[in-house]
Amino acid sequence: MCTGKCARCIGVTLYPLAVISIICNIILFFPNWETQWAMEEREGLGNRITQEVKYMGGVIGGGIMVLIPAIHIHLTGKEGCCANRCGMFLSIAFAAVGVAGALYSFIVAILGLVHGPTCMIFPELLPIWTTPFTDREESYLSDSNLWSICKKPENVVEFNLALFSILLVVSSLELILCAFQMVNGLFGCLCGTCRDKGPV
Repeated sequence: MCTGKCARCIGVTLYPLAVISIICNIILFFPNWETQWAMEEREGLGNRITQEVKYMGGVIGGGIMVLIPAIHIHLTGKEGCCANRCGMFLSIAFAAVGVAGALYSFIVAILGLVHGPTCMIFPELLPIWTTPFTDREESYLSDSNLWSICKKPENVVEFNLALFSILLVVSSLELILCAFQMVNGLFGCLCGTCRDKGPV
């Protein structure tokens, strides 16, 4: 496959990944599909949303910082002067931005999974909002019996676990594709996009 076709395939593949990343991050602001907790935090009633969600790894990192390079990478595969060597050279820099964004999203997703969600514990005594799994020696991921510690929002552990896992997988794919485009861009810069050798 020539470097131009490869760039277009990578760009097209990055579009849905970036969109999925943005959507997952936005949904994480509404644990158990409820707007109540985000509104309470906005009103200054204390932390209700998991800290890693507010880092916006999915929106900024895996979303915007991947989507903009994806557009350029996709357009790089089109015909240009000098076999589009300049475009392929620029795609290396754009792909590097994508790598940085995907890496940021990946790290935030890891932290979100390791630290666990912010939730209410002891509602029958004194409601306390905290991140109960952060300082534990054993990981809550390997012991689902611990998940019942979180009383509100309901099912917040499963909710965060599912969405942060999706972000982890998506950012991994974005990282691989953007890194591959850096190599592809280098070959395209040296050899051209092959567009002048025949129809795509």
